[in-house]
Amino acid sequence: MTMFVLPDLGEGLQEAEIVSWHVAEGDHVVVNQPLVAVETEKAVVEVPSPQAGHIAKLLANVGERVKVGAPIVEFEEGRHAERAAIVGDLLGTIEPAKSAPPRASPAVRARARELGIDLASVTPTGPRGTILLADLQAVASRPITRATPQTLRGARYTMAINMALAWREVAHATLHDEADIETWPAEEDVTCRLVRAVVAGCKSEPALNASFDAASLLLRENPTVDVGLAIDSPEGLFVPVLRDAASAAPRDWRRKINTFKHAVAERSLSPADLRGATITLSNFGTIAGRHAALIIMPPQVAILGAGRITARPIRSADGPIALHRTLPLSLTFDHRAITGGIAARFLRAVITDLMDSSR
Repeated sequence: MTMFVLPDLGEGLQEAEIVSWHVAEGDHVVVNQPLVAVETEKAVVEVPSPQAGHIAKLLANVGERVKVGAPIVEFEEGRHAERAAIVGDLLGTIEPAKSAPPRASPAVRARARELGIDLASVTPTGPRGTILLADLQAVASRPITRATPQTLRGARYTMAINMALAWREVAHATLHDEADIETWPAEEDVTCRLVRAVVAGCKSEPALNASFDAASLLLRENPTVDVGLAIDSPEGLFVPVLRDAASAAPRDWRRKINTFKHAVAERSLSPADLRGATITLSNFGTIAGRHAALIIMPPQVAILGAGRITARPIRSADGPIALHRTLPLSLTFDHRAITGGIAARFLRAVITDLMDSSR
C-alpha cells in the first residue's frame, strides 16, 4: 500500500478542510486527476493525484480538518492493483457509469455546509443537472421546527481564530475624520480613489505601510504598498491583496478588483492571493455604517475603513454653508508601533488626496 498525504499547499498553511471527494474507494485514477477539494484558509484548492493507481481507501471525511502531512488516500499496489485497473477500464466500456456525486460549484458546496443541507437531497435546476445557489435557497426556505447550532467552518472558522488572536495581540487605537468629496463626479470609482489615497498616505508616512515584529519590537517598512481589500461574501470575509499598488494605474486596480470579486464568488482565490498585505482597506460603507473600530491583522500595523457617503452642511472657503457629500474615514493603528501623531499625519494625507480633484 502507498499512502498519499495532504501536501504542503504553500504560504505556511498548517491544515485544510475536506470540501468534497472527486473519487471513491475502488476507483482507478490517472496522474493529475483531481482527487479532492480542500479549503485552506479562505481558498478552495483542488488536489490532484500524484500517481496512477487503484484507490484502496479514503482516509478523511468531508468536513474533517486534516493537518498538512497527514495521510488522506491509500493506494493499492502490486498485481492485484494492476488487474483491478484493467478490469475497471474494461467494465467502464460495458457497464453503466456509477452514480456521480451532485454537480455543484465550490461556492454552492460551501453554502450547503453552512446551511446544513445534504446536496443529494436538492433538486438541481442548473445546466447539466448542476445545483445552483437558488436551489439551496429553495430548500432553506422550507419551514423548520427549530434552529440547529452550526459549527463554524472554512472562512468563518479561519476568521474566528485570526480575529481572536489579533484582538489579544494588537494595541488597537482608532482615529475618525471625513473627506469633503463634493467635487467628485457622480460616476467616480470610490474604491479606486480610496486605493489611491492609501498609497498617498503610505508615501507621506511609510511607517503605516510596515510590519511589526512584537517579539523583537522591530518595525520594518515595506518596499511596496500591497493593499488588502476586504470583500464580504455569504461564506465569510475575504481579503485578497492588490500588489504594488503604487506602480499600477486605476484601470489596472479596477480590473484586478473585479477579478477578485469574481474569484470570491466562485471560491477560486488561491492562498497566494490572500497573503502578504502590508495595509488593509475596508469599504464597509457600501453596506452601512459611518465609522468603525476595525481589527488589524498582524504583522500589519494599520487598516483604513471608509463609511457610508452622506450629505451634511459644510461651510465653504468663501463663507456660505451648503450641503456637501462627505466620506467618513476610520483609521485603526497598532499603538505599540505607531504614535498618534504619525497616524494623524497619515490620515491627513489620505484626506488631502481624496479631496484633490486636480488629477
